[in-house]
Amino acid sequence: MHDFFLAMAIFLLLTIVVGLVRVLKGPTPADRMLAAQLFGTTGVAILLLLAEAMDLPALRDVALVFILLGALATVAFAKRFWIIQEGAEEESND
Repeated sequence: MHDFFLAMAIFLLLTIVVGLVRVLKGPTPADRMLAAQLFGTTGVAILLLLAEAMDLPALRDVALVFILLGALATVAFAKRFWIIQEGAEEESND
């Protein structure tokens, strides 16, 4: 079963590489933010798989910290994007 967990972790790592292409070529900031969220979610999955495969429960704690940071990053992006859109609407009304 450990080999299966390690194989899945490697597969998820490859999906991160594919997502990196989206970050580099993303036409909009929202695309890049979604790709960054993919990194966070996939990173958490990789850590959980490694925690089971290597019998290291401390990796679960690191995964929890990544989940919290990912949620905060999403809120910060949405708030920043909201402010930019409000500024653009005010300029178009003037």
